[in-house]
Amino acid sequence: MSNMFSNESRQFKFDILVNICRQAFAGEVREDEVNAYARNLVSLDGPRYRCCVYKEREILRQRVRLAMGKMAREDQEPNPRQIIHVIDAACDGCTIKKIRVTDNCRKCMAKSCLAACRFGAISIGSERSEIDYSKCKECGACSRACPYNAIVVTERPCYAHCPVQAISWNDQNIAVIDEKKCINCGQCESACPFGAIEDISWVVPVIKAINMGAPIVAVVAPSIQGQFDDTSIPQVLKSVEMLGFKKCIEVAVGADAVAEFEYEELVEHKKTGKPMTTSCCPGFVNMLRIHFPKLYAENKSTTVTPMEAIARQIKRDHPDYGVVFIGPCLAKKQEAMEDYSVVDYVLTYEELAAMLISKGINPAEVEAAPEEYPSVYGRNFAFSGGVAAAVAEAAKEHNDGPYTAFMANGAIECKKQLQIIQAGKFNFDILEGMCCPGGCIAGPACISDAVTVKGRMAKENLTTDKKTIQRSLEIFSFENVDMEVGVHQD
Repeated sequence: MSNMFSNESRQFKFDILVNICRQAFAGEVREDEVNAYARNLVSLDGPRYRCCVYKEREILRQRVRLAMGKMAREDQEPNPRQIIHVIDAACDGCTIKKIRVTDNCRKCMAKSCLAACRFGAISIGSERSEIDYSKCKECGACSRACPYNAIVVTERPCYAHCPVQAISWNDQNIAVIDEKKCINCGQCESACPFGAIEDISWVVPVIKAINMGAPIVAVVAPSIQGQFDDTSIPQVLKSVEMLGFKKCIEVAVGADAVAEFEYEELVEHKKTGKPMTTSCCPGFVNMLRIHFPKLYAENKSTTVTPMEAIARQIKRDHPDYGVVFIGPCLAKKQEAMEDYSVVDYVLTYEELAAMLISKGINPAEVEAAPEEYPSVYGRNFAFSGGVAAAVAEAAKEHNDGPYTAFMANGAIECKKQLQIIQAGKFNFDILEGMCCPGGCIAGPACISDAVTVKGRMAKENLTTDKKTIQRSLEIFSFENVDMEVGVHQD
């Protein structure tokens, strides 16, 4: 088994995915057999990451259920639009108390912490200051007052990285996701050091469809470029087709079309004086729709995402074909379930890698001939700034512009800039929003780090011609493809 991740929880998840893929390709997936395999991953004489082997096995059992497309626990009610879930058995390793007194406390005479606390929660113990948590309001005043930095404030990583305050805790101090607030961006999943937050998988039904011989086209996100070491885009496309897909196409083709249509929308937004927000990142769009509904209605681009654009192009030519998107994004799974979407399933790069390993396919060893490809502008949708740059290029090719843009890099910055628009203080024509810092190359389901991927992309793209967006659209026609999102229905 390939050790792809230094993070043990991700590696356990990946090992389970590989085993499930092997069973799925071989026939029916049996949960008891996968659970037996998971138990072998945590043997009685193996390394310990939890208090006991039985707890570790329960965590792996819940991982198995999510990997099979089920809820983590049998008693949970499924919500098809909620992609990210808490594995409760794994969610007890974090610091429970936000404010803690450390050994740095010198029990000093100043007693600054005691003076700073307005709730009577601080007292001076025999060895150091002590906190009465029944009175503590977690305001942090004691921490700020301490001259020795002996009182620390520790936010749970999932809570600290959630941009929309969708994380809270129940009576057992287990993380709870508020599904009415959650934007499925996956920042909590990436941040959790215990692997206690995971996404639900659709790999089993996809493999089942492949085994049935259904005509399915795979479309890979622009950030696929550089995910596999020493592997070109043609080799990646061919490797995916070897899994049983009828064809594999770059979503960057759809990105070129999106850049063109978003430019046309930008012209109209400029006339009305309302800045336009991009539509490519589904986490960002969810943030708009749920937390900034007025901006969603007035400022958001109504152009579909590149994923949806290429899927609609495929359906235009082959209405009976299935479409599976493969990318680094968890929110794409939710986007595919929207009423307007024609995408059938979404897989992550983790799931793709598991499928390839289960079939013994090494993309670096696959022989593949180059085919027609999109513009570099479309491929550069993969990282922060790429969408705005592509829209600017589309304007330039129409002898228009320049337009000003602000790139909101990461979900926290996205929220900040939306608040600025809401306050009427935004001084740019376009707001590019990407929830993952660095863009899609840093998505929660990537298998290579963002810096490495960006370098590999730049190296490969040096060998391509400087195709314009217009030239790309001449090759990959989107005539009679509806590029409007459509009305969102809850």
